[in-house]
Amino acid sequence: MTMLSNTHKRDLQQRSWKVIYTRPRWEKKVDTLLQASGVESYCPLKKESHKWADRNKIVHLPIFSSYVFVYSNPKEESLIRQTLGVINFIHFEGRPATLTDAEINRIRDFIAQEKDIEIISVNQLSAGDRVRIKSGALESLSGKVLQVQGKNVLMVLDHLGCVIITKVAAENTILA
Repeated sequence: MTMLSNTHKRDLQQRSWKVIYTRPRWEKKVDTLLQASGVESYCPLKKESHKWADRNKIVHLPIFSSYVFVYSNPKEESLIRQTLGVINFIHFEGRPATLTDAEINRIRDFIAQEKDIEIISVNQLSAGDRVRIKSGALESLSGKVLQVQGKNVLMVLDHLGCVIITKVAAENTILA
């Protein structure tokens, strides 16, 4: 009995949050399948209102496309990989990418506090795109992307009767 509890404690200590890559649009399914098999997982979702011809409906969509977070130990990795819809773990420097409990809690807190969440990868923005600023002094203004500089976007705001060129953080823009 003591041997089992020591092994169980060691397994719990080796557990960490890892990121898995899923098939496109399988995030919620993978999350459900993992939880059904006893693996603790987390798929951050946002609420969106979708309008069809006959109705409006609130839908829950994943915030991170094709990503699900799992709290696992090395023994559970093969079970996770075998789960339908899982492609593989995200790796960083040859090892599975890990997150701390604090980082996962920050994501949970952010989702609980923010109502209008949209994740845009800097890779999705390119020169010529029209974007709208989500918050700050220039909130709701739209303009054209001139250049993507790291995590910042150099853009032209042309609706003010003159041209203003400004640098805005990429996460503070929405494709218009």
